[in-house]
Amino acid sequence: MSQLTKRHENYSKWYNEIVVKSGLAEFSGIRGFMIIKPYGYSLWDRMKIILDKMFKSTGHQNAYFPLLIPKSYFSKEKEHTDIFSEGCAVVTHSRLKKNKSQEKLIIDPESKLQEELVIRPTSESIIWKTYKHWIQSYRDLPILLNQWGNAIRWEMRTRLFIRTNEFLWQEGHTAHSTEKEAIEEAIKILNIYTDFSEKFMAIPVLRGIKPYMDKFHGSEKTYCIEALMQDGKALQIGTSHFLGQNFSKAFNVKFTNYNGKKEYVWSTSWGISTRLIGALIMSHSDDKGLILPPKIAPIQIIIIPIFDKNQYTMIHELSKKILNILEKEKIRVKYDNRDILTPGWKFHEYEMKGIPIRISIGKNEIQNGKVEIFRRDTYEKTYIPWINLKKSIPKLLDEIQKNIYEKAFQRTKKLIIKLDDYNDFKDQINHSGGFIFAHWDGTRNTSKKIQEETEATIRCIPMSNENEKGKCIYSGNLSFKRVVFSKSY
Repeated sequence: MSQLTKRHENYSKWYNEIVVKSGLAEFSGIRGFMIIKPYGYSLWDRMKIILDKMFKSTGHQNAYFPLLIPKSYFSKEKEHTDIFSEGCAVVTHSRLKKNKSQEKLIIDPESKLQEELVIRPTSESIIWKTYKHWIQSYRDLPILLNQWGNAIRWEMRTRLFIRTNEFLWQEGHTAHSTEKEAIEEAIKILNIYTDFSEKFMAIPVLRGIKPYMDKFHGSEKTYCIEALMQDGKALQIGTSHFLGQNFSKAFNVKFTNYNGKKEYVWSTSWGISTRLIGALIMSHSDDKGLILPPKIAPIQIIIIPIFDKNQYTMIHELSKKILNILEKEKIRVKYDNRDILTPGWKFHEYEMKGIPIRISIGKNEIQNGKVEIFRRDTYEKTYIPWINLKKSIPKLLDEIQKNIYEKAFQRTKKLIIKLDDYNDFKDQINHSGGFIFAHWDGTRNTSKKIQEETEATIRCIPMSNENEKGKCIYSGNLSFKRVVFSKSY
């Protein structure tokens, strides 16, 4: 297997090479659409399993709504339509037919649909058209639904996992009887995303609120979590939106409240996508390939035999015994006994795939009663008696998980900087990047000017921020709170 481009030489190329060479995904031949390979999909499956359990523990249920949305539904909420219509794919006909003169397939003009159908960029419109039939009384509320599926948003610039025309995701859509309950729901989901990112993906995040000009179109307020990648750029990990009554008004969804009066339903929507896989790569990986936190890794341990012709059977039997011991401990382990590949080739393959622990077993391990343990996160090797693996391996996996998080946390901490001088701001953005806490005067024009001059955008208004009187870093006008600027993906 060939070596990767060095991160410091070409970060974008390094990233794309990791995606392809580690077997996560590949280009499909259609711009902006990717093929997620089995290893990449197994990583997405891990994320789905964990998040699905977290959602269900808070009362949410899974459902599924159609991929195609009538254009009349999609047009209901004006702010929502204005932004998403720019990236929509539209179905206008239902079939093809063969052109007899040229033997080519063409669109059958007689199959033109009575109403054009939008391929969902997001599902608020069709879901709220459905909720109108489901909701009559406060007794029907709350509705706490989640959908696992896909969406299509036509993008100008694409990057595997980070920004693709088609992506896999989950989108939650809830309906509530009060404003307070809906806001609490949006924040609850943000907390779930935060816990998942930090405790499972080992990615520290910043929790905040999007400025008014960047909120989800059709919402009252967008909550978000932002993470800092190794190159100092930010990546939005997940969002949770308080929609207010915007969609219930657009679709005339009312309920009879406790006092017998009619009022519009309050709502939220929220989602994460396969972008999380891109976040994992950019947060932890190195010039040898992927580094995966054990809690999210599809394979936590790889066992590689180093066969000796005189002790082949003993090495194989010990490898199988260790495999069985670890499987009984609910550890995700694989035994690779392919004899068509050398141990060195396998070492390189699984380092590229980011498997947290490698166990090597050869004649020396048979003689000494110990196996070689290799840590992908630190490149350290230790030797542990194989009879102690039942106790030592779970502890080691926890240690690796904590170490990967701590490394990301310390890197992020160093790049969280308060600045008040615009020249210092530009210097920091152009060299090291990071999360820059600076005062902003609250105007769209100022944020636009800063973006034009530095490529930095306001990532969020931190939820933990206290009010602090100051001067806007660009205009010098009065400001009462710092916001977070960064270059981003």
